[in-house]
Amino acid sequence: MRRLILFDIDGTLLKGGPAKEAFTSAMEETYGAVGPVKRVSFAGKTDPQIARELLTLAGLDDDAIDSGFLKLWSRYLAHLEVGLNGRPMIVLPGVVALLDALRAFDDVALGLVTGNIFGGAQLKLSSAKLWDRFQVGGFGSDHEERDELPAIALRRARAHWATDLSANETFVVGDTPRDVACGRAGGTRTVAVATGTYTARELEATGADHVLEDLSVTPEVVELLTS
Repeated sequence: MRRLILFDIDGTLLKGGPAKEAFTSAMEETYGAVGPVKRVSFAGKTDPQIARELLTLAGLDDDAIDSGFLKLWSRYLAHLEVGLNGRPMIVLPGVVALLDALRAFDDVALGLVTGNIFGGAQLKLSSAKLWDRFQVGGFGSDHEERDELPAIALRRARAHWATDLSANETFVVGDTPRDVACGRAGGTRTVAVATGTYTARELEATGADHVLEDLSVTPEVVELLTS
């Protein structure tokens, strides 16, 4: 194995879906509060981080927030699964072709680095028929701080493929400054793609190694990720 490519999900591979509604419904049921959803950006944050930020602004302390997390995630996943039946995630341009092309490389492994908790990632990607493309990952359920996730994913990749892959042989691909920051914190190379809420110019300011408008020019993206 000579390359590990770790993809973000929302805004990078997929868009749309009912996650925000499922999330806020679960918070209301669990805590009786939601917080200022319209004022808080979800982009690039882990699910626990988003919940903590919203609920803190709603007046809850950390003990109260932590005590409800198990119920919150169970309810969130239940709402998300039902919602995805009617509103599956939409695959962004170029994603399927890129994953197909990368699958042809025996020495390239694909994984995830996402703020979604594991079950949320599985449901979202399964709704778009992409879950089985990824064998390892670092998830919001592994750690609340996104900067910790590339190292978790890399550790799992080393165990799964019995490889000594280094962080320098790893790419993090994402659509937000936080994706770039977590990759840099983990010592990986970074690709920022302007398919979320940030423009290419804004992503260039993050210091990403590469910035793309989208993933649709398959040969060029494959060359970038595998060379």
